[in-house]
Amino acid sequence: MAINLPRILAGIILSALIGAVAYWRGSLTPNGWFGAVITGTLTFGFGGWTWGLTLIAFFLSSSALSHFRQARKQELAGEKFEKGGRRDLAQTLANGGVGAGLALAYGLNGAPNALLAAFAGVMATVTADTWATELGILSLHPPRLITSWRTVAPGTSGGITAYGMLASSAGALMIGAVLVLLAAIELGTWQPWLLPVALVGGLVGSLADSLLGATVQAIYQSPSGATERRITRDGTPNPALHGWRWMNNDLVNLLSSVVGGLVALGVLRLIGDL
Repeated sequence: MAINLPRILAGIILSALIGAVAYWRGSLTPNGWFGAVITGTLTFGFGGWTWGLTLIAFFLSSSALSHFRQARKQELAGEKFEKGGRRDLAQTLANGGVGAGLALAYGLNGAPNALLAAFAGVMATVTADTWATELGILSLHPPRLITSWRTVAPGTSGGITAYGMLASSAGALMIGAVLVLLAAIELGTWQPWLLPVALVGGLVGSLADSLLGATVQAIYQSPSGATERRITRDGTPNPALHGWRWMNNDLVNLLSSVVGGLVALGVLRLIGDL
């Protein structure tokens, strides 16, 4: 398939502009802006408008939710999360890198349905996980650890709530609906199979994120309790509590998105469109 240079240029311009606005609003760090341009350019340039605008739907909704009741979430979670609300290069690549790679393969291999399904699962996973994190922490009931079902503090890696699961489902369905509508507009084809593919892929991928967070993600002991942060804000190292030291939150997000993409492929095979 021929490389579409005008579309790649449009991807660079659009992702740079959206990244600039996000940086100005405090949603991206400078290198996070760079990461957004990389992922946005590849996704737009090789996947097309359907893929690119779906990535934007994830980014805009996630950025908006990161600012929703931010003070209350900080009060509840304290120093538990590895990073704050501003996404850096590693976060943008962890959330958008797999999708960008799929877009590249999609554009160079004749646009097969399998890659579109995998993209739906990947984007549904990162959206479902982000929505669950940003909204689930506000649950009126304390989370339960996915492995033991014991009650844990809000913001604990691997903790889930009914409120968070509802938010996760809504995020995954949003991605599926956006893909269906955009594909109908851009490609002129109605592809409702994207809804179950995104929903199941996103939910399973999000639960995989929680499972990895509860078992192998690196967790440290800070003066205020268990945390994902390797060092405190003043630079003091936190002693390791459990998990693999190299398994940080960005890697957990990336691996869970791969799980979501693979599950989405399985769903597509089950419903007979692969």
